[in-house]
Amino acid sequence: MLAVIWGGPLLGADRSSFAAHMLAHMGVVALAAPLLALGVSGRFWDFSSASPLFAPVPASLVELLVVWGWHAPAMRQSASAAGAVVEQASFLAAGSVLWLCCIGRGASPAAGAFGLLLTSVHMTLLGALLALAPRPLFAEGMVTCLGLTLDAGQDQHLGGVIMLLIGGAIYLAGGLALVARLLAPHPAVQR
Repeated sequence: MLAVIWGGPLLGADRSSFAAHMLAHMGVVALAAPLLALGVSGRFWDFSSASPLFAPVPASLVELLVVWGWHAPAMRQSASAAGAVVEQASFLAAGSVLWLCCIGRGASPAAGAFGLLLTSVHMTLLGALLALAPRPLFAEGMVTCLGLTLDAGQDQHLGGVIMLLIGGAIYLAGGLALVARLLAPHPAVQR
């Protein structure tokens, strides 16, 4: 999945598009990171003895700082090819740690649900701010995103909607799955 995201047109031919950037970003933090966390959970990482820094809420706050920091207009406008590599690596690291903290072996389902729901809120908020901004924050002119030609405002609005829908929905679904696990009857309880 990461090879497709990073090696495809999103960060290649369509690199100037904010919507393409957002598709890549959501692919990394909301698809690849949870799959990576599911794959390594219980093999390499046990949260029953982890530091409090590797708890869901601090991990969600780190994710917030990474995501909001990279989407500040000054950071987006100064992004170079090397900056894009650092940006994508930080998205993968922050996203993977968050998902591991929330769903990893030994993680508290209640704390994990709270961490994922908190992340859903800040992803939804940033997506809504980008989608509803009255003017483009990152660029001017026309861009191409997966064959669509968009002006800078349309491109930013589409990127905001992508973040709002994909990021908000996947983190919300993960949080609700953990809540459902908490509410499910324990197998040892007989009625």
